[in-house]
Amino acid sequence: MTAELDGAEGVDDLILESLEHREAAEAAYQALLERAGEAAVEPRIEATRRAVELLGDPQRAFRVIHITGTNGKGSTARVIDALLRAHGLRTGLLTSPHLERVNERIAIDGEPVSDEAFARNYDDVAPFLEMVDAELEAAGERRLTFFEAFTVLALATMADAPVDVAVLEVGMGGTWDSTNVADGDVAVITPIALDHTNRLGTTVEAIAREKAGIIKPDAIAVSAAQSSEALAVLEARAEEVGARLLVEGRDFALASQAVAVGGQLITVRGMAAEYIDQLVPLLGAHQGANAALGLVAVEAFLGGGTQPLTAQVLAEGFAAATSPGRLDVVGAHPLVVLDAAHNPHGAAALRAALGEVFGLERVTLVLGVLVGKDVTGVLTELEPLIDEVVVTQSTSERALPADDLAAQAVAVLGAERVLVEPELGAAVEAAREAAADRDGAVVVTGSITLLGDVLGHAREQGWLRRPDARRQAATVEITDEERS
Repeated sequence: MTAELDGAEGVDDLILESLEHREAAEAAYQALLERAGEAAVEPRIEATRRAVELLGDPQRAFRVIHITGTNGKGSTARVIDALLRAHGLRTGLLTSPHLERVNERIAIDGEPVSDEAFARNYDDVAPFLEMVDAELEAAGERRLTFFEAFTVLALATMADAPVDVAVLEVGMGGTWDSTNVADGDVAVITPIALDHTNRLGTTVEAIAREKAGIIKPDAIAVSAAQSSEALAVLEARAEEVGARLLVEGRDFALASQAVAVGGQLITVRGMAAEYIDQLVPLLGAHQGANAALGLVAVEAFLGGGTQPLTAQVLAEGFAAATSPGRLDVVGAHPLVVLDAAHNPHGAAALRAALGEVFGLERVTLVLGVLVGKDVTGVLTELEPLIDEVVVTQSTSERALPADDLAAQAVAVLGAERVLVEPELGAAVEAAREAAADRDGAVVVTGSITLLGDVLGHAREQGWLRRPDARRQAATVEITDEERS
């Protein structure tokens, strides 16, 4: 009996300790949120550089693969991270934004950073953040923003872990993005298109110039296929700093891809070898391209493009690759798919994937976007698929009010296809009911914050297809238990 009591007390102690860590992590996050938000981007890098300098430059404690581009950054980063872990390296991964909890943004060896480590590392860096805040305010500048401070925290957390290599996703742009305090051994550039035009420029060429800033001297840059305007900028930057530029279609290629149960089969003509019929558990032609880009980036990192990846590394790495919020199948009866298509380029990829992967010709759309997004461009791309759009808004402070979004939706689709429901839960359930009546499907898109809110709603309502909706199959199979 005493042993049983001791065991019970031990479990209680662990639960209490876990709750304490959770509270400490939430307190740290709230402190970060008191800073200027992610919409308040500062076109500067010296503030972040000063903070990491005071910390002893934690970004120099590991090697770095740095990723920029307009779409596909997060997915490509996760593929790279998974392949590096399969190779036996301990990794740190920085992505943004998060779906449900802020810990998701920093992964150590494939797992979100623990509450304990998040809180402890925040306590370590907070005094240095405050020192930089004071210096900035004395100079008449805004104190460190949320993203600047979070980048410092992420780099310190990775150094503390410690990791062998960090995979860093740029927040916005590249040249003055906070992550650019780190010097990437390999710079990865996903497709460049128009987005954040109020911050990065109104032409693809101007945006490419900002993103090219992550290409560092003597590094290797690996780029997806680009428009002639963007490619010219990348080539000029590589020549300027003495970097080697590898371009899809010229130096490597996605030779073939085909939908398969569990994802898709891709064949990649890499730098060191041709990798035939590799199973990637991600959906959509664009995800095959992201996987190919990630594979070649790892080739470049490990052996400068001369060392082939082994069959075991490819199999284990691709099997572990995830892409939360990208063609995520989270519900059945009716089918509910989440995808973070927040600009026209992403919407075009979503439209293609819904047809190629799911065979969907018409869907009920749930749409919520952040202020400043190209709503007209997104809806124009998706219009041929839309039976009806239920316009709503997420819990984000940056969410565009549903009524404002509805006005733009009506301009593209007409009033008869637009339903306004500001309360997110009611919007999702209205869409599910409409889709079920048509024997159709629901697609939720517009912003990551919207997707995170929908995941939480689905879990609370008991229709989330699985507790952690991260893996999808190319053919959605419904079990007898789910039918009942």
